[in-house]
Amino acid sequence: MQSLTPAEVDNVHGATMEVLHYSGINVYCKEALEILADGGADVDFATGRVRIPPYLVEESISSAPPIVVLAGRNPKNDVIVGGRRVHFTTFGAGSRVVDPETGRIHDATKSDLGLTALVCDALDNVDIFTSTLVATDMPHDMSGLHESEAFLLNTSKHCQHDHLNDGQEARSFFEMAAVISGSWENLRKRPIVSAMVCPSSPLQFPRGVAEILIEAARAEIPVNIVPMVMAGATGPVTLAGSLVVNNAEVLGGIVLHQLTRRGAPVIYGSSSTIFDMKYLTPPVGAPELGMLSAGAAELARFYLLPSYVGGT
Repeated sequence: MQSLTPAEVDNVHGATMEVLHYSGINVYCKEALEILADGGADVDFATGRVRIPPYLVEESISSAPPIVVLAGRNPKNDVIVGGRRVHFTTFGAGSRVVDPETGRIHDATKSDLGLTALVCDALDNVDIFTSTLVATDMPHDMSGLHESEAFLLNTSKHCQHDHLNDGQEARSFFEMAAVISGSWENLRKRPIVSAMVCPSSPLQFPRGVAEILIEAARAEIPVNIVPMVMAGATGPVTLAGSLVVNNAEVLGGIVLHQLTRRGAPVIYGSSSTIFDMKYLTPPVGAPELGMLSAGAAELARFYLLPSYVGGT
């Protein structure tokens, strides 16, 4: 499907360049600020505000690969992301679980996460395993690595981690994958894992998000940039306005990523939706999420980038 006309794509792109150039993004990581400044961005080190000229955005888009291979431990589970190929994945990171035997709700555990990976490994319609749950029974500063162990031991499909805390945890996650692959060289040739980062809307990159982008680029492991803009709360109430914010966050992340290492694999993501004013929640099942996701996928194709979007 084509959700946006060429003129609408141009309008969103132009508005995004204006936001990045004049308003900018906030980055709360000294190393990231130094990388951006060295690459040509206008950086205020005192406030963390980064203004990115359009030429730098265009260069970063051009250097990012149009196709990303998400390898499985079993080669039959390899997935090629790009163009108009369609694949399906799980989503996370849930903090509570309905017990399948008793029907009772309890806090998610490491064991629960491992079981979801085992189930997804057996499902033909799930192509990629994105970490589904948060291991609430593990220490917070080590939870990401405990979660990694749980799903890496229970599926031969590609594993995307959506709950890494910072750069150090990302490095350790990649090291685990390198051991499984036999070497760093093997992992780079066939990346059996990837990372997901979520900017803090509107237009903010916390330290941990920036660090993970940097570490993924250096390791040449795919990273998925997935904004979660809430129209009417952390983004404009109009869907077009929130799509511009989503686009600016993804492209801002791609600039940092590509300045760290040109040609490193990156995915254009979106799980943006509306904000329910009555219940104070972001309804993931809202039709507006599907509309924003379709728009984001259209923009990714415009930039010749692989995409990952939330579905309804």
